[in-house]
Amino acid sequence: MYSDDGEKEGIVMKRIPTACCSCVIVFLTLTSLIVPSTCPAGDEKGSASKATQAEHARMAGKWLRPDGDYVLELSDVKPDGKLKAAYFNPRPINVAKAEWRSMAGRIQIFVELRDVNYPGSTYTLIYDPEKDRFNGYYFQAVQKQTFDVVFERMK
Repeated sequence: MYSDDGEKEGIVMKRIPTACCSCVIVFLTLTSLIVPSTCPAGDEKGSASKATQAEHARMAGKWLRPDGDYVLELSDVKPDGKLKAAYFNPRPINVAKAEWRSMAGRIQIFVELRDVNYPGSTYTLIYDPEKDRFNGYYFQAVQKQTFDVVFERMK
């Protein structure tokens, strides 16, 4: 079902057929309807626990996509799901939207790029605390293709 698009330093980019993209979008939409929405950090009163705040603060930093010179910089992470994001390829690309939420106990971020050659390209990433990295999908709007991606923390 997948076809290899290339390999660099042991990282394989896989193209997901457009039909599969529709399935992923439908799945994510249905999941958000089924899984109860929760405040990204905190309890019913909106106060975040120290452990939760520390976990969310781990999102902040510079993240490198090892298959290229793509850098995602996350900062100013707020308990209400807002955060600041900057994206470089290697030059700066305009970030139109950046947000995070806790879904089924996992941190998910969404970043939308709007710039020349980036007319609504998006990243949907889930944080893996054990490996301290983000795994997810990059939708390349020009080609209308979705790729599996990984972002590793820059040291």
